[in-house]
Amino acid sequence: MWLVCRYLRHAPKQMTCHEFLRGVTAYIRKHYRKSRMQRFAEHPEERLTCSAVIYSRLQRQIWMVGDCQCLLDGQLFENPKPEEAVYAAKRAEKAKQLLAGGMTVEELRTHDTARDYILSDIIDSMKRQNVTYSVIDGFPIPEQHVPVITLDFQPHEIVFATDGYPFLCPTLAESEQRLAEQRQNDPLNIHTFLASKAFMMGQDSFDDRTYIRFKV
Repeated sequence: MWLVCRYLRHAPKQMTCHEFLRGVTAYIRKHYRKSRMQRFAEHPEERLTCSAVIYSRLQRQIWMVGDCQCLLDGQLFENPKPEEAVYAAKRAEKAKQLLAGGMTVEELRTHDTARDYILSDIIDSMKRQNVTYSVIDGFPIPEQHVPVITLDFQPHEIVFATDGYPFLCPTLAESEQRLAEQRQNDPLNIHTFLASKAFMMGQDSFDDRTYIRFKV
């Protein structure tokens, strides 16, 4: 993430999405040891990896690389991993079975045994990064998996966020409130919202979260 931030800070402001994808890939790749390149080619799950959603003021475009989300004038756009919903549903069913067998919610929030059940699936999915879905990892990014939203020259309100917000709203306060309600009512994320992990004990979220709102 810090490397991508550093690249963006010095990138040419007129660059296109294509130029960004090629440029950031080359920049990340420079930070790998040459002796590790063959290993990374064979094991994508070991690469430096992050997602990003970017607004280009000159291109008037939103670029979505990886599992991020945005609101454009209240309309939600997402770019989830292809199997994310399948694995979340599989974990939810396993969690329900464990609860029916006598395990408590608190026990699952201490050690998410249901997540252990899908870990091999998650790792297997990572082996297909930059094949069936896009990420920034120092290897070529398939542009067909990078949604590009082109804006007209009317005023727009934009919200960018990570997928740590299960219900993205027009304000940070609303988004945080919906997150808090989810934590209170369904801390395992197996009913009103399905996720590949739970709200673990002592944590106020189940995933990383970043939120920014601006007008253009």
